[in-house]
Parts: sequence; structure tokens; C-alpha cells
Amino acid sequence: MSLSAIPQSLRQIVFQRDHGQCRYCRLVQLGQGAIFHIDHVKPKSAGGKTEETNLVTECPYCSLHKSNKTFCVDPQTGDTVALFHPLEQKWNDHFRLEDSGAIAGTSPMGRATVDALHMNDALPRIARSFQIYLRLLSIDAV
Repeated sequence: MSLSAIPQSLRQIVFQRDHGQCRYCRLVQLGQGAIFHIDHVKPKSAGGKTEETNLVTECPYCSLHKSNKTFCVDPQTGDTVALFHPLEQKWNDHFRLEDSGAIAGTSPMGRATVDALHMNDALPRIARSFQIYLRLLSIDAV
């Protein structure tokens, strides 16, 4: 989706609400070379609306891997489950951030989302570990 498809004023509201942090993997925009995306939780292709209640800040890595997904497979059970919904569910109910920057899925939805969005690939994991080290990101706060 092009930047112009979401009005700049709405993009700013969402970015400020989310404190410049990816609502999926918790990476912080500060210090990142790529601009974070403001994107739909429920994809437009599935009827999602371009409004604050359906938009979140996403790091480019999560955004590109999420694409138009709404369901994914739990790698532990093989069951298809809903993708984590960052506006309706609590992050700590489904994930745990480790000192290494890795994210552990603590529920079927969490495991499936970590896997589907490739949250523990080297690039986002190392970036989160640096942010933890620099105290830009806390393993306890959400």
C-alpha cells in the first residue's frame, strides 16, 4: 500500500499512539534505517477499513511478512490459528521478550505469529537485542 493511501494526519495519530514501536515484535523506530509502516491489522483485501481502530505501526520486517495474513499455523501443533491482533489482545498474553532479543510465543497464537512474521530471524532479533542493551526497549514493559 502506498503511503498516500493513508492520510498523513492519520499516520501521525497511529504512530504517536503506538509510541513509534512495532505492535507485533516491539522493535522501536528510533535508530532504525527504514521507516516503519502504518498498516492494516485486518487487510483491506479482507474488508479492513482505513481507520485508527484498524491501523498499527509495524516495522518493515513484520509488515512485509504479515502482508494480508489473518491466520497462520502453530508450528508446535500444526493447527491453523488467528494471527495476533495487537489492538484487541495483550502482547504479554501471547509473547515473551528475552534478553537476547528473541521472542518466545507463549500460546498457539503467539507461536504461530512469531513463525509467520519471522520475528526471530537474525535482523530483527539482533536489532531488538541492541535496543534492550541501550534501554530503548524493556523486556518487562509493554
